[in-house]
Amino acid sequence: MYLTRVYGISQEQWEALGDRLGLNDPLWKQYVDWVGRTLRGDLGVSLARDRAVTELLRGKIGATVQLAIGSWIFAIGLGIPMGVLAAVKRGFPGWDYFGRGLAIVGQAAPPFVTALVAIWIFAVWLEWLPAGGRSPEFNWREYLLPCMALGWGAAASLMRLTRSSMLEVLDSEYIRLARAKGVNWNWVIYKHALRNALIVPVTSALLTFSGWLNGALVVEIVFSWPGIGYEALYRAVNDNDFPLLLGTVFIFILIYLVFATIADIAYTIIDPRVRLGDSAE
Repeated sequence: MYLTRVYGISQEQWEALGDRLGLNDPLWKQYVDWVGRTLRGDLGVSLARDRAVTELLRGKIGATVQLAIGSWIFAIGLGIPMGVLAAVKRGFPGWDYFGRGLAIVGQAAPPFVTALVAIWIFAVWLEWLPAGGRSPEFNWREYLLPCMALGWGAAASLMRLTRSSMLEVLDSEYIRLARAKGVNWNWVIYKHALRNALIVPVTSALLTFSGWLNGALVVEIVFSWPGIGYEALYRAVNDNDFPLLLGTVFIFILIYLVFATIADIAYTIIDPRVRLGDSAE
């Protein structure tokens, strides 16, 4: 049997393990039992470590969430302001070309390429920041390179989305009317244009946050970051640890659904015209 060769156990040991895990039950009963355990917070037992999957994930998910939050802040703090400036400075060739070129490069570069370039520049060449790792005590310098590598592509995407949304709003009738009436330009930008233009970027940022939890695997491997992507997902695949792999994927899906719901709610806060549950007319 393939699985006995993979795990190095005998046929009798595998059958005993199947009885313990309920693998010998009918498929429908296995599914019902799994749903019931999952609703109680029981994601099973790791085959490779013989520990509860929930316990393993609880000890690692914090590092990944911190990395995702730091990357999210970096992307929003860089992408949205640069997108606004690129829209406001439309027609200035230097700034416009620089901003759009930076966005294209950011979206084209995979996270692992950005990570390696950042390590070479800031850790090897300039020796400003550590090349990887995460100490038990908080050290903001350890977060800069991983957050930059993970958030750079999202910052470029937010910049392009914000620029496109701002240009669409700035070309609208009520903005031209406000300018014709002599309303202060800064007031028009930040009070009227920016609020209406933020709907798409904010929704994208919320959905991207959950996506970073899925995409953190590569960055965690490059920087030896002890998060759920490297410590759980990567090792679960290498060890053929199916319960740990299934539990990790389930947590990622759950987080994605939560942030998709938050994105819908944020829609209604930014634009009061949008209401949850309204049908399209």
